[in-house]
Amino acid sequence: HTRYPLVTGVQTCALPILAFTFGIAAHAQTQLVTGPAITVDKEVHDYGTVAFGGNGACEFKVTNSGTEPLTLSKCKGSCGCTVPTCDTTPILPGGSSIIQVKYDTKRPGPINKSVTINSNAVNEPVKVVRIKGNVEPDPNAPAPGTPGGAPVKEQGGAPNN
Repeated sequence: HTRYPLVTGVQTCALPILAFTFGIAAHAQTQLVTGPAITVDKEVHDYGTVAFGGNGACEFKVTNSGTEPLTLSKCKGSCGCTVPTCDTTPILPGGSSIIQVKYDTKRPGPINKSVTINSNAVNEPVKVVRIKGNVEPDPNAPAPGTPGGAPVKEQGGAPNN
């Protein structure tokens, strides 16, 4: 009978040791990267459906998860309709910066663009984030098949008499 309490005591003692071991393993995964390191709050910004000419602004929060200053050297949109703005001031370890992105919502249809972030990060020196969504048609545009668009060139020459 004396063995059971001892075995039970060992089992209950092992549980906190096991939890402590998992706690150390979880902590090891969140340790800082040696050197500058980039972490972004989201990989994709989804505008959903945006009105023609509506607000095309969004932000990506960049955090330096490394041990040395992170410098964003260049932010570039995949086309002229996507204009990112990033601060090139070094981001100290643990610090953050905001990349502002402006999409031209006077282009109806699907949005599927990318923003490339170049930096001195050791984990991802070239980081690509995306924007997606859909811009509604221009409410003032003529309906398809109705006059009011580009002038139609007359076909043929002089009339036959």
